[in-house]
Amino acid sequence: MSSRDGREPGWSLSRVSWREWLGLAAGLLAVVALALPWTRLSASDPEVSAALAELPRSDVHRSVWRATFLGWLAPLLVAVAGVSVVLFGQRPALRRDGLPHLWLVAAGVAACATALAWVFLDWQFGEEQRTFLTESGVAIEAALGRYLGAAAVLVSLVAATLDVRAAVSRGPNRRRAGAR
Repeated sequence: MSSRDGREPGWSLSRVSWREWLGLAAGLLAVVALALPWTRLSASDPEVSAALAELPRSDVHRSVWRATFLGWLAPLLVAVAGVSVVLFGQRPALRRDGLPHLWLVAAGVAACATALAWVFLDWQFGEEQRTFLTESGVAIEAALGRYLGAAAVLVSLVAATLDVRAAVSRGPNRRRAGAR
């Protein structure tokens, strides 16, 4: 046992908290979402739908890598944060120095990037392309990957918030605050 913190040295799966596992699950979901289509083109007019069906699949169902920076920033942040909290969350010095807070900041930035990516969904196309698609009656819609990516960000944000609350409630200042 370590003399400084009363815990065994090293890393153990059994000491990973459920919040950290939730963060890792969100990170894995974000990685899966990166492999799925993020944007799809659709049209209600049968002739335009037929024309879209003739296009290459990669033009109609677009990946996150063809989207804006905001599109792929959030899933990558969630994935890195999820792996980091599982790997480094057992180090008391890192937890004391703000690892839960860093995770919360990363999840907050990911949430903002997700919201902005959703607002600027059509920016992955140039101005002329957007005008042409709009005039043709083609809708630019979110696909499965974008929904799963947003869910991963939400799960990571909730888990990070709960982890910060847990870190604050068992921190050294908590005892002093109760004595006042």
